[in-house]
Amino acid sequence: MREGAPDCPLAVDTMDNASSAAYGAYFERLYVIQEEKVMYQGGRGPEGYKISELRSWLDQYKTRLQSPGAVVIQV
Repeated sequence: MREGAPDCPLAVDTMDNASSAAYGAYFERLYVIQEEKVMYQGGRGPEGYKISELRSWLDQYKTRLQSPGAVVIQV
């Protein structure tokens, strides 16, 4: 993920699940969060992970950013 979006902050839990213990995260999920808004929420992991779905979302987002005249409007 870092290679595809090097300027994007990435957060992961430690192997001792400190975030899970602190915040009560019962199921693992993959998220894309922008400006404090959840833009993508994956299924419950690990069975519900759809890496291809996340890749597709990221590819579409990258394409939108690279489009000539692209305008990002926060609603």
